[in-house]
Amino acid sequence: MAPVGSKRGILERLGAGEVVIGDGGFVFALEKRGYVKAGPWTPEAAAEHPEAVRQLHREFLRAGSNVMQTFTFYASDDKLENRGNKLTFTGQQINEAACDLAREVANEGDALVAGGVSQTPSYLSCKSEDEVKKIFKKQLDVFIKKNVDFLIAEYFEHVEEAEWAVQALKATGKPVAATLCIGPEGDMHGVTPGECAVRLVRAGADIVGVNCHFDPMTCVKTVAMMKAAVEKAGLKAHYMTQPLAYHTPDCSCQGFIDLPEFPFALEPRILTRWEMQQYAREAYKAGIRYIGGCCGYEPYHIRAVAEELAIERGFLPEASQKHGMWGSGLEMHTKPWVRARARRDYWEKLKPASGRPLCPSMSTPDGWGVTKGHTELMQQREATTKEQLRPLFEKADAKY
Repeated sequence: MAPVGSKRGILERLGAGEVVIGDGGFVFALEKRGYVKAGPWTPEAAAEHPEAVRQLHREFLRAGSNVMQTFTFYASDDKLENRGNKLTFTGQQINEAACDLAREVANEGDALVAGGVSQTPSYLSCKSEDEVKKIFKKQLDVFIKKNVDFLIAEYFEHVEEAEWAVQALKATGKPVAATLCIGPEGDMHGVTPGECAVRLVRAGADIVGVNCHFDPMTCVKTVAMMKAAVEKAGLKAHYMTQPLAYHTPDCSCQGFIDLPEFPFALEPRILTRWEMQQYAREAYKAGIRYIGGCCGYEPYHIRAVAEELAIERGFLPEASQKHGMWGSGLEMHTKPWVRARARRDYWEKLKPASGRPLCPSMSTPDGWGVTKGHTELMQQREATTKEQLRPLFEKADAKY
């Protein structure tokens, strides 16, 4: 076990051209396991059920992750208390517990710890820059106290708020990564991916990219747009992508949360492990060296990324001991027709069926077009009332 501070840092690794593999989507993974509540999506499980968070960290480490990201998504005080969400732990307790768990598991391998902050209800409610930065500062105080290796500002729909986050994170002296949850159309105010990236680099981000909201290939395309703009501006940065594990060809600017299936009926869209290998290869070819995942990702998806890039990394992850490359383990199957599938070309050419003969292949996004500044997006500490829900139901019913 390497002592804290003895491992090579994130910028040292990326600067040497190494592939850094991120982890997956803790919020969705732990919701499916019964430790996160869909709706608020807050990470109190780090304090309530540390054994569950610890185990998921270990599974991602074993699958090949180089980064244990603290389970602090939506762990700002304003989000923890939003819309009647009642917790028995404070934001500080949750953030501290998450840091301790990430460090414990990171020290079991050659992994780094990243402390993460996310977009805030305060920004959506049009609070000032100083007010929003104070919220980030509370989380940052914990990250500095716990001496995380680097910081990530992730899941921002508006580049302005992401800039504020980067500025706050940069003041710590730690390396800073910044990812927006945007696609090729840009942020929710129409700022292009390229301009977003340039603004984030100028704000102080060392690593820029995207996470969540869109499928892997869409995210690779978006980061390629960012990279081209940063280089055109004469700036330097490293690039990362942590996409969804869901196919989203029908998504608009808002991404998968605009799909009618969000969040409880997305399973038919999940990428196979072989599609994850294709994503890893395309990301690498695009010059992206920090390659991970977000919502929908399970450890086997990250293992697929690690296996695809095993030659570049120089090793396979520990979890590959129980997984034959390209299905080679099927050579041991009792049924001959299954043994016939123990080859790469079979899985690369396969067009998986959904088993749902009456279902469409794509959906129509809701497209409400609501973003910062709209009354419907103003947040509140009190629980949502039935009177507040009624016009939302009526608007949704009128659409369908």
